[in-house]
Amino acid sequence: MQLREYALIIQSFVSDDLPRTPHVRLALYQGFGTAGSMQAVQANLSTLQAVAHRAADHGVHLLSFPELYLSGYDVTDVDSAHRLADEIQQQGVLDKVAAAARANGLAIICPYPEAADVAGKRRYYDSIAVYGSDGVLLKNYRKTHLWGGDERNNWSFGYVFAEEGEAYSVFEVNGLRVGVLNCYEAEFPELCRILALKGAQLVVIPTAADEYTVLRTGELTKTPYPDVQFLIRANAYHNNLFCAYSNRRGTETLNGEVVGGYLGNSCLADPHGNFLIPAFPLPPRRDDQPGSGWDDHMLLIADCVPAFYGPTHPETKIGDRTKATQYLNDRRWDLYGPLTASERVDQATGLSEQYPEQPE
Repeated sequence: MQLREYALIIQSFVSDDLPRTPHVRLALYQGFGTAGSMQAVQANLSTLQAVAHRAADHGVHLLSFPELYLSGYDVTDVDSAHRLADEIQQQGVLDKVAAAARANGLAIICPYPEAADVAGKRRYYDSIAVYGSDGVLLKNYRKTHLWGGDERNNWSFGYVFAEEGEAYSVFEVNGLRVGVLNCYEAEFPELCRILALKGAQLVVIPTAADEYTVLRTGELTKTPYPDVQFLIRANAYHNNLFCAYSNRRGTETLNGEVVGGYLGNSCLADPHGNFLIPAFPLPPRRDDQPGSGWDDHMLLIADCVPAFYGPTHPETKIGDRTKATQYLNDRRWDLYGPLTASERVDQATGLSEQYPEQPE
């Protein structure tokens, strides 16, 4: 489906008077699409190109798409998922994403299925490519914490092997330091904290949080994915940064059949833990009124300006200096060894358990 067939609803929280200090106008695309074939990839790429053009018209510096955007998320057949990853690589689809970034003068966060030769073996990853406004690759990130059996069936854990380089790193967009995580990783406080300790001022987390999906058994999931917006606010507040969650909305189709329905809970929290761009409820969809309701494409836009935010706690005296209380300054790093230990105590049994040497 092409974007031109549907209205693009734009919600924004932007300022006409921005400082000259580093800042980013961030846009989150939240829409629906198709999955599981190169025709789907081309349709999703076409939407990306159209959205990038519209985002540029609104002065956007950084545009994000949902998890596994190019292929669609719910491709549960492992052979199909891997074949798509290979074809995306062979047909240079990411070159076209880079070209869209360059043509529109904005950075693009594009999640996709990656095929790569790692440690002497062909491997496949749930990845995120980030292109700068000049079309240069700023970061290729492989998901490190896979959720559930279907993801682990399709994808390898990222950054298991030293040759893959650094997992959690920071790049610049319009002078602002940015990091990315992937979906389930929003729920691990360690990960946003690592990026904050590396200087990140904005963390963007593409996701595929669903109301339901079709599992590889053919069954529908019975429990919706939790709405973790409260964790996005917590990540932002206790790391003194902007944190964004970039999700689909509406349905995803595979070979003409609906295989997933998504929460549409994209959001951006500021360093004080307040939401800047939650998606507000829309009127119910009416078949006689195109542009109404759940199934429309949306572009959520907000300005991330660190200079607008002061301390979150009262000032105090430390020695002879007036200092603002700040979590990152007050960490007792020397006491945190258990966070990286290879064992833990099970909460239910009280017994010590060893983590595996590699993720399973």
